[in-house]
Amino acid sequence: MSFFSPIHHSFAPHVDAGFFWRTLTWSLMRWRWRRGPETEKLRENLNERFHGSSFLFSSGREALLALFRSMNLKPGEEVIVQGYTCMVIPNAIHSAGGTPVYVDIDRDTLNLDCDEVEQRITSRTRAIMCQHTFGIPANITRLRSICDAHHILLIEDCAHIIPDAKGPIIGNLGDAVLLSFGRDKAISGISGGAIIMRQDELTAKLRAEEQNAAPVPIIKIVQWLNYPQAYFLARPFMGMKLGFVFLKLLRILHLLSPVLTDEEKEGTMSPVLHAMPNVCAALALAELNELQTINDHRRKLTMLYFEAIKQAHIDYPTAITTDLPLQKFPIFVKSAESLRSHLKKKNIHLDDGWTGCVVCPSSSNIESAGYVPGSDPDAENASTMILSLPTHALTSESDAKRLIREVIRHKM
Repeated sequence: MSFFSPIHHSFAPHVDAGFFWRTLTWSLMRWRWRRGPETEKLRENLNERFHGSSFLFSSGREALLALFRSMNLKPGEEVIVQGYTCMVIPNAIHSAGGTPVYVDIDRDTLNLDCDEVEQRITSRTRAIMCQHTFGIPANITRLRSICDAHHILLIEDCAHIIPDAKGPIIGNLGDAVLLSFGRDKAISGISGGAIIMRQDELTAKLRAEEQNAAPVPIIKIVQWLNYPQAYFLARPFMGMKLGFVFLKLLRILHLLSPVLTDEEKEGTMSPVLHAMPNVCAALALAELNELQTINDHRRKLTMLYFEAIKQAHIDYPTAITTDLPLQKFPIFVKSAESLRSHLKKKNIHLDDGWTGCVVCPSSSNIESAGYVPGSDPDAENASTMILSLPTHALTSESDAKRLIREVIRHKM
């Protein structure tokens, strides 16, 4: 077993030495945690990049709730989402008073099956939300046509991918674009999220939601700033399990906050919206300014994995191309859970919350999410077979080569 340098998805994937020192520096500037110029600089960057009006909140899920509130969703009105999604999506829809309608996925993209989307639209449908799962582009051109034909909103979820000058061409056809700056997203501010709106009639309502947002409690910001420092220190000891013990102790002491609370997993979302802290905006802005470098590294590993799995005849979503800056590279294997367990013994940790579930993570209450088992068979089947390979900055080329060798050896 290799005790050091774990290969992983979720041990603070953005926290290299630079990120660590940035957060350590910000930890000493409490007077700028909530307010400062970085928030408006981030807004200006997003406005220019996505050609819309940006509204900033303390998380992606809160930004989404603000959007649904601005739409004035009424009981019984529907938002189409895909099977194989995150629990925070139906939570936000329910919290705003709407109903999520799950549509099966296209296995080749892990995104909405457009034929099924058209069949599920009713007079109650207010919006379609497409996900660009793991950075694989959805068929946004067709979804745009569908929304135009039915006069409904198109929401692009770009939490997993932010395009750069090299593409792909996403994020420019939606009426609204959702961004999340969470711990393992395309870029990270530890927390934070944004809605970019292109419909004038909703911008005033979103602005009001942002202006009325409450400040994030100081204790929560402390927990967020503890996260990169704790994981940076614990990560080298994950192979000996000392790192896990250390992090568990910090959670018991409430020095770290969970990605999803127990209440959120049970289908409950607080109606209180919070403003994005300036410190989160500053961290996200720093990563946004490094986006080309971040995405080029993801492209390099995407190509490495692509060539290896093609030679080994491993199944994968065929919409993946080598020029994509994937957030992670999904493959399909019949013994995915067994393989993850085998790899964990070698200090390779591929549990990412997106396995064995249609509404993720697997500990989510799917009844509360409004999902009926068996309704999206392709999503259910794919979720049990997916094994995702990391592409983040802490995964080196040598890590990726070691990982893919282990995968191929075990599969063979």
